[in-house]
Amino acid sequence: MHILIIDDHGLYRSGLRAAITANMPDAGIFEAGSIDDAMCGITDSLDAIVLDNRLPGLNGVEGITLLRKKWPLVPVLMLSSQNDPEIVDLAFERGASGFISKGDAADKIVAAINLILRGKFTAPLSESETTLPRLTPRQCEVLDLLCQGMSNKLIARRLMLTENTVRVHVQAVLGFLQVSSRSQAIVAARSRGLIG
Repeated sequence: MHILIIDDHGLYRSGLRAAITANMPDAGIFEAGSIDDAMCGITDSLDAIVLDNRLPGLNGVEGITLLRKKWPLVPVLMLSSQNDPEIVDLAFERGASGFISKGDAADKIVAAINLILRGKFTAPLSESETTLPRLTPRQCEVLDLLCQGMSNKLIARRLMLTENTVRVHVQAVLGFLQVSSRSQAIVAARSRGLIG
């Protein structure tokens, strides 16, 4: 298994490398300080890319498209010190498989890498864990359309998002409602007064 870490801070890359190899001893780790370094310097096949958003030259969100062209089937986990919903949405629209805060504990970041390696999606919580959780405005829109019986494809068209992004929002809504299916989500949302 080969994982590429793209971050302009060498110390952060070293720490993340140590955390990954402690949990995945067979993983080969490549490092790059920018999108350009990754595009020009890495020729090996990859299984996952861990990408910081703040980079010299192209930032991470801008670079996702280039990375997906070079490694189209490789999942990208976006790291950011900001959980700005617009950046999160844009990252998923460009093809990221996950988004996690750079400030999260190393084991949480490694768990997110494991999720994307298994084809799952991961997104940040919209609120800090010290406050009562609530849905973001975008998640409320997705919930409303989900309750109208729309598929992910139709929701994506209506909200002008990718199906990938909608899938992440649906998973977040199901998690928030603590249910495992769309039909359970409708019942839970109605009982909580989240929809009419």
